[in-house]
Amino acid sequence: MKTPPTTPEELLTDLARHDCRRAKVAVTDIDGVLRGKYMHIDKLRSALEGGFGFCDVVFGWDAADVCYEGAAYTGWHTGYPDALARLDVSTYREIPWEENTPFLLGDFDAPDGGPLPVCPRRTLRRVIDRARDLGYDARFGLEFEWFNFAETPDSFAAKGGRAPTPATPGMFGYSLLRSSLNHAYFRDLMEQLADFRVPLEGLHTETGPGVYEAAILYSDALEAADRGVLFKTSVKEIAYRHGVLASFMAKWNPALPGCSGHMHQSLWRDGKNAFHGAGEHGMSDTFRHYLAGQLTLLPELLVLMAPTVNSYKRLVEGMWAPTKATWAVDNRTVALRVIPGGPKSTRLETRVSGSDMNPYLGVAAALGAGLWGIEQKVELDAPPVKGSGYAADAPRLPRDLNEATDAFEQSDVARALFGDAFVDHFVTTRRWEWRQYAAAVTDWELKRYFEII
Repeated sequence: MKTPPTTPEELLTDLARHDCRRAKVAVTDIDGVLRGKYMHIDKLRSALEGGFGFCDVVFGWDAADVCYEGAAYTGWHTGYPDALARLDVSTYREIPWEENTPFLLGDFDAPDGGPLPVCPRRTLRRVIDRARDLGYDARFGLEFEWFNFAETPDSFAAKGGRAPTPATPGMFGYSLLRSSLNHAYFRDLMEQLADFRVPLEGLHTETGPGVYEAAILYSDALEAADRGVLFKTSVKEIAYRHGVLASFMAKWNPALPGCSGHMHQSLWRDGKNAFHGAGEHGMSDTFRHYLAGQLTLLPELLVLMAPTVNSYKRLVEGMWAPTKATWAVDNRTVALRVIPGGPKSTRLETRVSGSDMNPYLGVAAALGAGLWGIEQKVELDAPPVKGSGYAADAPRLPRDLNEATDAFEQSDVARALFGDAFVDHFVTTRRWEWRQYAAAVTDWELKRYFEII
C-alpha cells in the first residue's frame, strides 16, 4: 500500500499525475451518517486551500431528512446557511469499488474560525486534545456486528419495511460453512476494505441469521473513529454489489441478539502502554482511574453510545449486551471488560456501545470519561463482577432514550467535556427522536388494540 500524501500540495500533485477529474468528499451528521458529494478536481483544489461551503442542514435534520424543531444552531429561523467544511488530507483514500475514485473526510469550522461545537468529529478532536494535554496518546480498535439480508432497498421498500429475509438461515456463530457460502462477499469485505485503508483484523459469522462481526485494526483515536464511520458505509456499498442489504440497526428482531459496537482502548505515553502495570490484574493506577471514570459516568454518557430509540431494545438481559454499570476481568456479561495482557495488549473493552452509535461520539464518550477518571483520580469502589453481570448488585443503566437523554442533559461532566453548545444541541436531537417514536402507531399497537379495544 502506497504512502498517502500528507499535504494538499502532495495530494494535488498525485491526483494530477493520475489524471483524476473528480473526487468524493464527505462529512458526518449528528447520527454518524455520511453526507457527501462528488467534487470536480478544480473545486477540490480550492476546497483544500480554503475549505468549502456545506449546507448546515446536515446538523439540522434527522436520519430521515426531517428537520428538527427547536434546534438553536440551525433551522428555519437561520435559513440553513452554509457552514465552512475543512478537508483533512490525512483521511485521503481511493475507493476500490468505484474505480479508485479519490475520497476525503472533512469536519467544520465555526464562523469565528474555531471548531464548530456541534460537529461530531470536532467534538472528538477536542477530547483527543485533552488526552494529549495530559501526555497520553489514545488508541482504539472498534468492532461491529451487523445483519445481512437477501434484499435490495427496492425490495425492502416493497415489503413496507417489514420482515426482511436474512441472507442465511439459523443461528450459526463462527461458521465456516456460512462464510464459505458467501465467500465472494467475505473476500471483498476483507480485501476492498483493506485497499480503502480500513483494515480488518478479523471477520466471522455471529450467532443469528445472516449476522457478521468484524474487528477493525486499532489505530489512534481519530483514525479509529474515521475507520468506524467509513466501515459502516463501505460495508453497505460492498453489500449492494452482492445483492445484500446490510443493517447496523441495534435490534431488528426481539427474538435475536442485537448488534454491538464494542470499543477496545488503551492510553500510551512515551511509546509504552500506560494501562499495563504491577497492580492487580496487571493494571496500572492510570488504568484503574480510567476504568473508574467510565464506570461512574456510564449512566450520564450512555446516550452517546446508545443514541436511538432502538438502542435500548438491545440492552436487555441474556442477549449479550450489558444492562448495568459493571466491570470484570475477561467477562462478556458486563459493560466494561478488562483484558489483562502484556505491555502491548492490556486494554479495556467497552461493551455497552451499539453498532448504531456515531463512532466519533462513542469514542469521545469513552475516552472523555476515562480521562476524567484520571484527572479526578477516581477509585474503583465496586469489585469486579464474578459470574453473570446481569445478577450483579450495580446501578441499572438508563432503560430508554428519554431517560438517557435526561441524564446527559443534567451531567456537569458532559458539559465540561463536550461544551454546552454540543450538549444542548445533541439533547434537542434526541428529544426530537423520542417525540417521533412516541407519536408513531406501531404494528404491536394495531395487533393489540385494533379489534379488541
